Amino acid sequence: MGTTLATKVWEQHVVRAAEGEPDLLYIDLHLLHELNTPVAFDQLRASGRTVRRPDLTLGTEDHNTPTLDIRKRIEDHAARHQVELMRANCAEFGIEHYRLGEDQQGIVHIIGPELGLAQPGMTIVCCDSHTTTQGAFGALALGIGTTQVEHVLATQTLPLHRLRDMRIRVDGTLPDGVTAKDLILAVIARIGTAGGQGHIIEYAGTAIEALSMEARMTICNMTVEAGSRAGLIAPDQTTFDYLRARPHAPTGADWDREVAYWSTLRSDPDAVFDREVVFDASGLTPFVSWGTNPAQSVPLDTVVPDPESFEDEEQRAAARRALTYMDLRPGTAMRDIPVDAVFIGSCTNSRIEDLRSAAEVLRGRRVRDGVEAVLVPGSEAVRNQAVSEGLDTVFAEAGVQLRHAGCSMCAAVNEDRLRPGQRAASTNNRNFEGRQGKGSRTHIVSPAVAAATAVAGHLASPADLVS
Repeated sequence: MGTTLATKVWEQHVVRAAEGEPDLLYIDLHLLHELNTPVAFDQLRASGRTVRRPDLTLGTEDHNTPTLDIRKRIEDHAARHQVELMRANCAEFGIEHYRLGEDQQGIVHIIGPELGLAQPGMTIVCCDSHTTTQGAFGALALGIGTTQVEHVLATQTLPLHRLRDMRIRVDGTLPDGVTAKDLILAVIARIGTAGGQGHIIEYAGTAIEALSMEARMTICNMTVEAGSRAGLIAPDQTTFDYLRARPHAPTGADWDREVAYWSTLRSDPDAVFDREVVFDASGLTPFVSWGTNPAQSVPLDTVVPDPESFEDEEQRAAARRALTYMDLRPGTAMRDIPVDAVFIGSCTNSRIEDLRSAAEVLRGRRVRDGVEAVLVPGSEAVRNQAVSEGLDTVFAEAGVQLRHAGCSMCAAVNEDRLRPGQRAASTNNRNFEGRQGKGSRTHIVSPAVAAATAVAGHLASPADLVS
């Protein structure tokens, strides 16, 4: 019997295995941000331990950081204190750390790939569930909790129970105007928010292989929204081309040696998965969420569903609650839903490809009066690239605020948040109640749909806009 990609990576990192106990895995890369790490460092200090491999650890500021004015003092005391602790802890333990305003600073899941730190076959952890993003490189990338952060800091290992294998195969060709964000929303709508629970998901098929690395990161980013701890895609020439010449990528003979190894990282033809789901990409259209979890999503050209149409009573009850919170009525055309705000950003959709997609829609157009449109790149490098390509001018002329790097309105733990009752089209990954601010209402969309919605003033696709 063949071996799955996830099993290959897992087994190559097992330090210790014992019957009835979790495996102890070696961790190749440990990423940190300011929100969830102070307690871990306090516990490390209290136990008299040091950081085992500071050279395999990297910190960045992203959640609490201001995005409108990076020179601005963080007003919230708790948020400012977390950033100060991050800086002090990294300095004390010799960990490289990117501060607000530095060229390398950005959302932790964005800077790992763009610096070439995330590479095929690695184990990567971070105190954030969307670490799954970096599974796009054929890495085993997982979010971990505070206690686990301390364990990795102290030992460079992590105890984990083996997860089952699941494969989501997507064949066919994505139609024009349909993006990776639409694809992953369609997947989650089908399998549900618990569909991947207890599994590592491998995404495969011709539609996945045709995606750019940035699009693959969008797919893997939202793996956690399907209930899975990790999602990954086998590396290929697209992966190698992306990594080549990145700051931390190998060079010369080391590059050739690594590519030869990376090329072996794929599931064997006779590998058996515990669960398989097959999709046809050719019939997909732009997707948008209507409820309060990502599975509550439908094609943009349909209507708000009737709760009574769901077969399961639990789903019916959840739909009723969602419609009450979202202030929507069954049967309303999705395109008839107006918005107050548009947010383009988050670790799901804030890479340069996402900004280009939005700019293509916005070029020569204006945001509808009464709609606030905010664009927050995932890193300062992305922002600088956008400026060098003249995208900042496109955004300014369209009436979109181009800000500095950070999590911003995705997590709403800084000053970027919606007001109670405001409705937004957003490229983030979660539409939970209050996710973007107390009483806020979120519709998850792709960057292209977000840009078109900003222009139209209601949920819309680029094809809906009159030239």
